[in-house]
Amino acid sequence: MAKRGSRRRAAARTRKPEKAPLRGWRLWLRRAVFAGVALSLLGAVFLGFAVIFAARSLPSFAELKATQNAQTIVVRARDGTEIVELGPSFGKWIDRKDIPQNMKNAMIAVEDRRFYSHPGVDPYGLGRAFYDAATDDGRISATSTISQQLARNLFLNSNRTLDRKMREAVLAMALEWKFSKDEILELYLNKVYFGGGAYGIDSASRKFFSHPATELSTGEAAIIAGLVKAPSRYSPTADVQAAVDRAQVVLRLMKEQEMIDPSVSVDPTAVKLKQDTARNSVRYFTDWALPQLDLLLPETNEPIEVWTTLDVGMQRAAETAISANTPDGAQGALVSLDRDGAILAMIGGTDYVETNYNRATDAVRQPGSSWKLFVYMAALEAGYNPGSMVKDVPVTIDGWSPRNSGGGYAGDIDVRTAFAYSKNTVAAQLGNEVGFGTVASMAKRFGITTPIQTFPSMVLGTSETRLIDMTRAFGAVSAGGRSVEPYGIVKVTTADGETLYEHEQARSTQLVPEYVAAGITDLLQTAVSTGTGRAAQIGRPVAGKTGTTSSNKDGYFVGFSSGITTGVWMGRDDNGRVPGLQGGRAPAQAFAAFMRFAVKDRPVEQFNTELKLPEWQLEPDDEFYFGDPDDYYYIDEQGNLIEPGQGRGSDQQPVEPQGEGDVMDRPRNRTPAQGDNGQAASDDFLDRATGGGNPRGGPGGGPSGGQARPSPPPAQPQPPRPMPTRIPTEAPRQQ
Repeated sequence: MAKRGSRRRAAARTRKPEKAPLRGWRLWLRRAVFAGVALSLLGAVFLGFAVIFAARSLPSFAELKATQNAQTIVVRARDGTEIVELGPSFGKWIDRKDIPQNMKNAMIAVEDRRFYSHPGVDPYGLGRAFYDAATDDGRISATSTISQQLARNLFLNSNRTLDRKMREAVLAMALEWKFSKDEILELYLNKVYFGGGAYGIDSASRKFFSHPATELSTGEAAIIAGLVKAPSRYSPTADVQAAVDRAQVVLRLMKEQEMIDPSVSVDPTAVKLKQDTARNSVRYFTDWALPQLDLLLPETNEPIEVWTTLDVGMQRAAETAISANTPDGAQGALVSLDRDGAILAMIGGTDYVETNYNRATDAVRQPGSSWKLFVYMAALEAGYNPGSMVKDVPVTIDGWSPRNSGGGYAGDIDVRTAFAYSKNTVAAQLGNEVGFGTVASMAKRFGITTPIQTFPSMVLGTSETRLIDMTRAFGAVSAGGRSVEPYGIVKVTTADGETLYEHEQARSTQLVPEYVAAGITDLLQTAVSTGTGRAAQIGRPVAGKTGTTSSNKDGYFVGFSSGITTGVWMGRDDNGRVPGLQGGRAPAQAFAAFMRFAVKDRPVEQFNTELKLPEWQLEPDDEFYFGDPDDYYYIDEQGNLIEPGQGRGSDQQPVEPQGEGDVMDRPRNRTPAQGDNGQAASDDFLDRATGGGNPRGGPGGGPSGGQARPSPPPAQPQPPRPMPTRIPTEAPRQQ
């Protein structure tokens, strides 16, 4: 017995140490549970207070409904068609009772299937998000409810951090506290972003389907609902197939949640999408034109419509012409102006999505021989005409020796031929004769805005310029030598039709005399008819000029026909060589391809190339300058007028005028009589003409030095005649 008792006591002593840790673990577990419950209750209290305070600080439903920020700009072509819409578009607010049920169901099915059962935050989704954040990289996965998305869109940014997610949850519950589910859904569907600048289902419906949201079909609703996840990826304007595939997912979810009859077949591919009439090249034009609104309009945030000069058909033709003719690896640009300066088409590159740099308005490149426009206009203004003879011979000017493209020289040719075949030696001699500064001044006169060098080589287009400036200069020639100001905005109106701005035609000035414009047009037409620009022919009169820089880095063609002036440039952005690139090839071919479409509806116009030269440039006979000798008037030293015929007998010979300096006063083919010291008339005649009674120089003679000088009739005064200059056969030597 004693042994059994001792064994029991020993066993009891051995078991006690095992029970003590068990009781301690349970105690700590109870404490942890109580602490967790207490903290949860405390957190719930704090969360409740946070939600209540947040709900009180939220704007009213009416205030949220009225908050539509940022400006929408609708850009229209010259015929009124919409070519692009920029900035956020909010469309018309659709009341919850007018929102189609299929639109509500589609959005709930794909974005928040427990929308009507949670308090703003989905506990299941939120738990999964916190788990992912704890086990991954600290980023919260996209499991937001409709209420959370609305809170983020209205009050927060899109940073996917834990702090933002917590604030988003509080605001979502505050929205649920303050507004009903239907009000929240109405706010959401009218404010969520669907891509392409469209905010709200009405804006999205009009953008993608050309009708208001109240007319959405089930397939259309599925497409719109599918955009929320990734608007840029699933937008129908970006990828139609991606939009359709995403809509199929939405329809499947709607069937799973019994929102539509599973037996009903909805084919989103049958949805008629709005045709996107604007090509991406239109953005080159809008990027150039719209910044001008800052100067044309007072500051405003209201939606506006901008009516432009752009012709949709010509823009499409220009894009096709540049795409089809630009050499591989090169870029192309085109600008087309109407006779009043209106921009009809503008291409700044081969692909706007790839690069939005506008080479038509911003790129500064060498124009090559198209610059000779200014050289020859300066020469025409100085006295040359298309038929004037010049010499195509080797020449050196200040150490510079230009060479012709073919390497040969034609010798004596006329100005028309020299221009048509782009003779560099002739251009160099003309520039040297009229002055390189004069050529630069002519270019500035015609709208060149970039710096111009005055080295001899400038006559070959070594000064860099912009394509739009060169096109403007040729447009002024097409306008008969009158200035042309490019513009792209016709008028600006509000959404209600109120006119905020309307274009007024710029004042035009005569840049060169009409005979200079006619002469250069003659040269430009010949360059296309028989010269280097033959590829630009389109079956009607065309005037233009090619341009090619050294190593084929730039190709130019600028010309006009039927009131439309178009400039084309091609080259590489890195200024590298483009094999085979010449202004008379690809640029001229692109010009012709575009112009055939551009002028097809315009009447054929013949150019005015008739030269009506000024009197000083004509070659009159002698009588024009000297008149009839019988009509001479004489003035004595006292200023008395001696009328024609007075003091001249029947045996008197015509008196030759005498003097220095002016061709009108220079004697012609006269041999002085011996002993008369070159006197123009006898002493007896002069005495009678001046009223003297004694022979000249005799005793009691008349007025000494009384030589009468003939004067042209007052009715026909003739100014000194500047003589047309000619090119020297040898360049001036350096001093």
